Amino acid sequence: MCLLCSAKQSAWSGRRAFLLAAGATATQPLLAQVDVGNASSLRKLVPAGELETAAGQQYGQMLAEARSKGALAPDSNAQLQRLRTIGRRLIPFAPKWNDRANGWKWEVNLIGSKQINAFCMPGGKIAFYTGILDQLKLTDDEAAMVMGHEMAHALREHARSRIAKSQGTGALLSLGAQLFGLGQLGDVAANIGTQLLTLKFSREDETEADLVGLELAARAGYNPDASVALWKKMAAATGSGGPGFLSTHPSGPERIRQLEANVPKVRGLYEAARR
Repeated sequence: MCLLCSAKQSAWSGRRAFLLAAGATATQPLLAQVDVGNASSLRKLVPAGELETAAGQQYGQMLAEARSKGALAPDSNAQLQRLRTIGRRLIPFAPKWNDRANGWKWEVNLIGSKQINAFCMPGGKIAFYTGILDQLKLTDDEAAMVMGHEMAHALREHARSRIAKSQGTGALLSLGAQLFGLGQLGDVAANIGTQLLTLKFSREDETEADLVGLELAARAGYNPDASVALWKKMAAATGSGGPGFLSTHPSGPERIRQLEANVPKVRGLYEAARR
């Protein structure tokens, strides 16, 4: 066999693979260690900027309500500082999954509530409830897995896809009217913003968020084994009827098995980040 020919063929194969990869959309990073494919094309039916604006409005209203009840943690709160430290480590890796994240005005806030809950709205608006930290006694690594998971929902634009699927052409027409200045701007934004707090993601969305969140956290230097430990805690909490996060993020053996299968794929990222 001609070694030179083999070498040329190998080199071409490498170039071809690179060119094919370069043609992929930015929603699936070239250097991703987990495989979740490209984000749903349905999301394009809902303009990202309009949704992010609506999310920001809804987030602001939620914080104002929490503040009025004395439930919004002040900047000096130790748990909030801990969460913001985790956020500062994860956020730099977000644009690898979505270029829009470069322009997001990220926020991390903590709300006093017994609910086991956390979320990240489109545009990078993150909130944790004290219940998820206190009742599950989350370590920093486990809290990073929760935050990475929620960030992944925003980065993969699952809310855009779910709204497109649930509202269909009606939402498209309303948003089109909004974009072309045909009125009802406030009503449309308010309606979409309200939906963001009640959206239930599909099993596929949840799997994507698990894996993308796992990689985000590993790149930031958080132990990927914590993802498995987290969902074991979630499974135990489900038995006691934990609300909020558990109702929209069902735990189970399959979820844990998928994470266990992907932990080795990102361990190198974690070890490199820890050097």
